Amino acid sequence: MDWVLVLLCLLSLVARAAAVVLPLRLQEVPPPAKNTVRFRRNVSLTVPVSVGTPPQNVTMVLDTGSELSWLLCNATTITSSSSSSPFNASASWTYRAVPCSSPDCQWRGRDLPVWPTCAPDSTSCRVSLSYADASSADGLLAADTFALAGAAAPAHALLFGCITSYYSSSSTTGNFSDDATTGLLGMNRGALSLVTQTGTRHFAYCIAPGDAPGLLVLGDGDGYAAPRPLSYTPLVEVSLPLPYFDRAAYSVQLDGIRVGGTRLPIPKSALAPDHTGAGQTMLDSGTQFTFLLADAYAALKREFANQTRALLADEPGFAFQGAFDACFRATEARMAVLLATGTLPEVGLVLRGGAEVVVGGDRLLHAVPGERRRRGAEGEEEEEAVWCLTFGSAEAAGVEAYVIGHHHQQDVWVDYDLRNGRVGFAPARCDLVATQRLGATTGA
Repeated sequence: MDWVLVLLCLLSLVARAAAVVLPLRLQEVPPPAKNTVRFRRNVSLTVPVSVGTPPQNVTMVLDTGSELSWLLCNATTITSSSSSSPFNASASWTYRAVPCSSPDCQWRGRDLPVWPTCAPDSTSCRVSLSYADASSADGLLAADTFALAGAAAPAHALLFGCITSYYSSSSTTGNFSDDATTGLLGMNRGALSLVTQTGTRHFAYCIAPGDAPGLLVLGDGDGYAAPRPLSYTPLVEVSLPLPYFDRAAYSVQLDGIRVGGTRLPIPKSALAPDHTGAGQTMLDSGTQFTFLLADAYAALKREFANQTRALLADEPGFAFQGAFDACFRATEARMAVLLATGTLPEVGLVLRGGAEVVVGGDRLLHAVPGERRRRGAEGEEEEEAVWCLTFGSAEAAGVEAYVIGHHHQQDVWVDYDLRNGRVGFAPARCDLVATQRLGATTGA
């Protein structure tokens, strides 16, 4: 039997043990050029992980939209500006590169655009990964122990990518784009994800805005305590393989969108996947904002503009990152008043079963960095910022799906109950929840 399979069989599964609780933080990275679509990682959710024996502490991006986890390794050819050191594979006595003869080298995961390969002068299996933002990574398929809550937590042998080459279309240098992270933690339902490899059937997170700590909980044993009540929506399952339906994603059914108390006139057919699978709705912690397909996006822009016409000045012809073109002008003082008084209408994403993702306040509009407008007569000028609605065009981002990003999941307990095929939502003060659950030992 392959040595990796032996390790996996010997380990206790996360889902059968006490719940593992980890700190979760927002991590900003330098913004891209204003006309460049950055579908992922311009703001990341990061978690601390210990990898290898002896354990090496790394910081990884939590991504429910990706499958195979990966780390930048010490043998990387990237000249990275990361403040987090690459994983030193040679220093871990439990590290093993997967050989070409292993059955794992034949596995084609969702994120792998091509079959794992073996170079003529190598016996080690190589993988290539690609993402919706056109970034890509190449390296060895490997295995080592991962401890998700420090050295005291049970370690799990996981297959992962030991990355030796990384490319990002939004970077001028080709460097890994997050200055404080070493890799990515794949958390979707694919065969190579951490969730599947560890047998995790229940996890949850609570994302706090700004610099406040959030929370990631793996498993539902002792220590798991969710806010109540939770509103659940079923995960969408498709039995037949469809070319544009991501079966490994956390896919839910969007039943409607409202702006304030007005339900948008969007045909049901525009909110459901078509015969090719295009048009599904995905929860993705690796994406910052939310993307809507054409009919829904046009209706949302039109209704939001109608309801805010007397409050905000339009900024026509401007598009943030190429995909967010519902933009407005207002002074920061004016915007502060609108947000403090709750004057702006909230946007609700209505899901099947009665669950709803509600977006309001400072999660609704994003101040575009560096964009300022001078308005008024000479001597009485005031400076206005440009604010864009945090819903963008899916087509402009190059995807044929609705994608609910982590910005719109802030201050919400999001509960992934895979055992029962559903996702639950409950409003929460995530900074307070994290402080209560993590305590002083994590630095929260």
